[in-house]
Amino acid sequence: MKQRLRHLIYFILLITADQLTKYWARTYLIEKGPVDIIPGALELRYHTNTGAVWGILQGRVSVLTIITGIALILLIFLYFKTPEGKRYTPLRILWVFIIAGAVGNLIDRIALKHVVDFIYFSLIDFPIFNVADSYLTVSSVLLIILALFYYKDKDLAFIEDMVKRKKKPADKQ
Repeated sequence: MKQRLRHLIYFILLITADQLTKYWARTYLIEKGPVDIIPGALELRYHTNTGAVWGILQGRVSVLTIITGIALILLIFLYFKTPEGKRYTPLRILWVFIIAGAVGNLIDRIALKHVVDFIYFSLIDFPIFNVADSYLTVSSVLLIILALFYYKDKDLAFIEDMVKRKKKPADKQ
């Protein structure tokens, strides 16, 4: 229970950080224009996105809201079904970051009808993103690394068990 309370606090802090940075982007960057952090490499630039990652599904805010809602239900279910114990703490924390990233962008989609992006790596012309996107991307990469190199098949068997249908015993004649 203590761990879940701690994770709830992390979640609230992550959402707060995301929403505060987006608020700053909406109020400061929209008026002042781009800000060079590392000239020629990294800048902060206001941008709105009515699609998903890399601009896919542009203008489909309603569809993305529904997809995000379904994904959140699944992720929250996975969080609560993840076994207790220190071995699973990294997995639980990654679920918290992924859920926070999804909720951060969902708040924008519901409240603003678009997602506010503002971090731009101009050196490589990487698509503009935000703090919530960072939570999602970094956590997903770490999740893959954990699944490949840290957890064994038996450690993640709980996920497989959740999707398998329980077989009913054959009726006795």
